[in-house]
Amino acid sequence: MNRFNFNNIGLRNKLLIIYIVSVFIPITLTHIAFYQITSNNVRTQKMNDISLSVKQISNDFRTAIDDAVEISSKLYTDYELYNFLENKYEKTIDFIHAYQNYYSGINKEVPLFSTVRSLNLYTNNDTVIYAGGVNKIDTLVKESHWYKESEVIRKSYPVLTRRLGESGKLDTFSIIRELDYFTTKGSTQKILELQFDLGLMDHIFHNVTFPGDIYLLDEQGTIEYTTNPKVKWSEGDTQYHFVTLSNDTLVFEESFNVPYLNNWKVVGVTQEKVLLEEVEGSRNFILYLALINLVFPSLFIVYMTSSLHLRILRILKHMRKVEDQNFELIKGVNYQDEIGELTQAFNRMASKIKKLINEVYIADIQKKNLELQRKQAQLSALQSQINPHFLFNVLETIRMRSILKKEEETAKIIQNMANMLRKSFIWGKDWVSVEEEIYLIKCFLEIQHYRFDDKMQYHIEVDSEVKKCIIPNMSLIPFVENASIHGIEPIKGNGMIKISIKRDGDTIVCEITDNGKGMENEEFERLIRSIKEVENIGEHVGIKNVYFRLKLHYANHFDFKVKSARGAGTTIRIVLPFQT
Repeated sequence: MNRFNFNNIGLRNKLLIIYIVSVFIPITLTHIAFYQITSNNVRTQKMNDISLSVKQISNDFRTAIDDAVEISSKLYTDYELYNFLENKYEKTIDFIHAYQNYYSGINKEVPLFSTVRSLNLYTNNDTVIYAGGVNKIDTLVKESHWYKESEVIRKSYPVLTRRLGESGKLDTFSIIRELDYFTTKGSTQKILELQFDLGLMDHIFHNVTFPGDIYLLDEQGTIEYTTNPKVKWSEGDTQYHFVTLSNDTLVFEESFNVPYLNNWKVVGVTQEKVLLEEVEGSRNFILYLALINLVFPSLFIVYMTSSLHLRILRILKHMRKVEDQNFELIKGVNYQDEIGELTQAFNRMASKIKKLINEVYIADIQKKNLELQRKQAQLSALQSQINPHFLFNVLETIRMRSILKKEEETAKIIQNMANMLRKSFIWGKDWVSVEEEIYLIKCFLEIQHYRFDDKMQYHIEVDSEVKKCIIPNMSLIPFVENASIHGIEPIKGNGMIKISIKRDGDTIVCEITDNGKGMENEEFERLIRSIKEVENIGEHVGIKNVYFRLKLHYANHFDFKVKSARGAGTTIRIVLPFQT
């Protein structure tokens, strides 16, 4: 008995089942996702708004402090103020005149900054009158909260601290700064205090709407100010970590990085339920929208036709592989619907094409193997026609007879020729050292010098550090041969072949220069074009052979240049990687 399978049902009946059974679930899931996304968006927007509120409060607070710091900076470098507090006044009237001429002018400028309420000066100069904003640094001052809190760092930069206010609590903020810009021997101690307006902090921290509590913390985590009425911040040093926070609390922080507010921060604390108040208001709207979408159930048929879609895509995927000659069969159960029949037809087609291609491919490989074997047989026959040992023995016999007859020069040339033949008969050696290549070149040039006497001169210059460097076998001697045969031999006068091999960083530079016949412009351009023609060997077989062997070994990591002019000779320049 055949088991029921959804993929064996006809396409029309399949769509009808999808429409009846699968409408409610996708609508529900869609609106749940919509509700989640809406909630997250509202929550994110609300958090951004709260973060901006904390940032606005911190900016307002920073601006107020900067105004006071600006005043303190001006007075810190005021030389007249230092004279006013440093002078030793012999008479009281002298101090009164100095006070009226200078200090009263300063007090007129302070109200220009709305954040600063008053300016106070502290000194231990006994000749001044301690009144009208000028105070004595006595034991009471030294024991005060603001003096102790600012004692360590007020000599380096201004210090924000609290002091006792009119209520008897530490609720008044001041900027404290040691006046030590100008120092002399025996200078008196001078301290500047800029006292902020009493309502400044309330104005800053309550001016911006924030759904929670704001805390101003110093570098030790002490609460310097807070909008939380339950925290008695003005009665002493209250630590922030002692404040009890609920589990759903959200914390927003803004830190200050200026020296006089180093590691101070504004912390905003609110409840997470505040963020979700607006989300709950949109719940009914989402429910109504879900009911409206039920009117259009046909749109969700596509959601439930994934079996059709995926199977069609699988067939399309395998058809695209056929374009790349990949005839992979579609695996799986052979269903009885239209897509199943299409899948079976594709598998039959792919199998037949793959079989045909394999038969043609194997026949082609066999044909190439036969051709390769034929060429190998021809090469073996050619090699067997030459007996290198016989040639070497004959040349060695001639050389020995020349030595016995005192023909030293002839013996030397025969020895060079034997060495060249011996090198030429070494099969399969692709790489040689520069020293070996130069030795072969010297043998050739000695033979040429023997043939042409003084007409064939040569000069070889090789750096010692490149002698052990390896290069492709016989990559230089073809150019030396061309310089000798085509360059020097046709001219009437004496010729010179210069060979230079030097190291240049990670490369070796090989130059072969002759002062021979040279080439006409047309001949030179024809040579350059023919070098890069792979198919046509034609003329210049030796040069093209070297060029393509260098291309094979080094790809594009070498440089090959030819320079020639009629009557001026030819220069070959080859730059190869330095390899040992």
